[in-house]
Amino acid sequence: MKIVQFPLTKILIGVLTGILLFRTVPISLTFVLVGITFCSVGLLASSFYIRRQPFFIIIFGSFAMLLSIFIGISTAFIHKENSNPKHYTNQITDYERIRHLDLLLIEKLKSTAKNYRYLCRVKSIDGQNSFGKFILNITKKDSSFKLKIGHRLKVIGTVFKNKNPLNPGVFDYSRYLENQEIYAQVYTKKITIRNYEPSIWADFSNFREKILFHLEQSAIANEELNVLNALILGQQQDISPEILKEYQYAGAVHVLSVSGLHVGFIMLFVGFLLKPIGNSRKGSFLKLIIIILSLWSFAILTGLSPSIVRAATMFSFMSVGLHLRRTVNIYHTLLVSMLLILLFKPSFLFDVGFQLSYLALFFILWLQPILSSIWEPKHKITKYFWDILTVSFAAQIGAMPLSIYYFHQFPGLFFVTNLLILPLLGVIMALGVFAILIAIFRPVPFLIAKVMEWLLQFLNTIIHWVASVEALVIKNISFSKEMLIGSYLVIILMILWIQKPHLKRLIMVFISILLLQSIFIIQKKSTENQQELIVFNSHKNTIITERSGNKITVYSNDSILKTLDDNLVIQSYLVSNFCQISHKKPLQNLLYFKKQKVLIIDSTCVYSKKIQPDILLIIQSPTLNMHRLLQVYKPKQILVDGSNFKSYIRLWEATCRKEKIPFHYTNEKGFYKI
Repeated sequence: MKIVQFPLTKILIGVLTGILLFRTVPISLTFVLVGITFCSVGLLASSFYIRRQPFFIIIFGSFAMLLSIFIGISTAFIHKENSNPKHYTNQITDYERIRHLDLLLIEKLKSTAKNYRYLCRVKSIDGQNSFGKFILNITKKDSSFKLKIGHRLKVIGTVFKNKNPLNPGVFDYSRYLENQEIYAQVYTKKITIRNYEPSIWADFSNFREKILFHLEQSAIANEELNVLNALILGQQQDISPEILKEYQYAGAVHVLSVSGLHVGFIMLFVGFLLKPIGNSRKGSFLKLIIIILSLWSFAILTGLSPSIVRAATMFSFMSVGLHLRRTVNIYHTLLVSMLLILLFKPSFLFDVGFQLSYLALFFILWLQPILSSIWEPKHKITKYFWDILTVSFAAQIGAMPLSIYYFHQFPGLFFVTNLLILPLLGVIMALGVFAILIAIFRPVPFLIAKVMEWLLQFLNTIIHWVASVEALVIKNISFSKEMLIGSYLVIILMILWIQKPHLKRLIMVFISILLLQSIFIIQKKSTENQQELIVFNSHKNTIITERSGNKITVYSNDSILKTLDDNLVIQSYLVSNFCQISHKKPLQNLLYFKKQKVLIIDSTCVYSKKIQPDILLIIQSPTLNMHRLLQVYKPKQILVDGSNFKSYIRLWEATCRKEKIPFHYTNEKGFYKI
């Protein structure tokens, strides 16, 4: 792989290592500054002796690698907002109480069933200057005014710090938000619009809202309109969960994320419009400026997601290379774009979209030429579909392990989906961009709107047809981080062997396969030797699992037991522990586990005084006197799940505190494990 030999590759690896080290090891700013100074001096000194003694090349390279690592650490340090004393996390000592906030709206987010959600930048808290980002939740009952990006708001509300996952194996939403420098959410009591604060970001966002408003007034059905908004403008907030699920099952969810396909189309479209301008020095420079401005205007308009930033950066470098009439090394462009993005936004490294887009693009560049050389069709139409197929396979092979690791499913018919929708997608995008240009000024004319609607209906029909073959959608795949690394080792070594087949590389492939199998067997065996009982946190319900090896018994009510296949809490636990359900049982009043007795008191409030439990589990809000109950029993632990009224829980907790008995409420402390 020639790309590994590029000096830029080694610098990028160093920066990546530095960003990862910052997230895993506590490092002081003083240590970073001393390290940068030492490495810079060493790099400069060794550069003078390279010509005299070749040995200094190794020293020079070592200092360069160390310096790039320290640059990665310093970049992550600079962009870590809560390291500043004025950040709200360093000012708020007690959360979950009413506060007066001065907020600036910067982005509209996907709404929940009860709330409209916005991303805000804080200006002050309780009159004290502050900064940082909040998620603002406004109840849908309070929709008397329309908010715009750029509005400055006076808010009276409660600030809640992000919570860690309350159940094992589920998606860590708190960490996801922290990667975006969001550490808390605000739920409003009262809100007042102060003024509008203009900015490029706000102007572009409101310009997009104007386009969306004109599109809504056009004769395009709501479902198709939401897909169009995602395809062209990158706005997925209003797509229904059912449609999104079908795109995931069909392996086509990437088309709903504005990325390289869209940016490439914009570049070609703008280049076509600029053809009348001559190729003189001034004309060529003018076209370059217009193309770059168009790419980044489109990127800002669609919300600057990691994938769109990556694509806009790459195509900007390609445009500059074409302007200078130099052969553009696409690998260099890939590395430079990634390095620049991470220097300005190191948190993108932990974004799933960023990781998947770069992996998919890298494997397209590396693997697709190998796949396409297997067969060279003579006819243009056959070659067109063969190229679609090879690109799809290359991208899917590159992204597959990471996709399974994050989403635990694999769409078996992804290649069919791409063959069917990519030709149609080109037509939809061309007409869609034309419709967007009209929507800048007015609603889209009826004929264009209807043609657009029919094309989108046809696209959704294809997606629905492919997604309906659920037997070929592999779900709930257990896949650990170690298996992820092992899988990429197998894929990379196998491609290297295909490029240059010889015995040593073949042996390495077999060793990597054995390593991956060993990882799977070891992790599978480790689960078989484990036993645990877990009380989950579930709103208005009680869920208990007893695990012995890879077999799980689930205790709950009938409605939960009948829908376990769709229960995210249980399925996440099964996947993360390589387990499967062996028994489903209704809740019992007494459970025995590892010589411990767990007594369950439910809404009937019926319990035997003869039993002396080790753990007392209270569910379904029974009307009981905790003080009297503790006189009857002397449990080591009181456990309360999410099926109880909060008003009852506070009284029970106060009593347990007086009696000095440990109290565990799953909605605050998370699941309880024995």
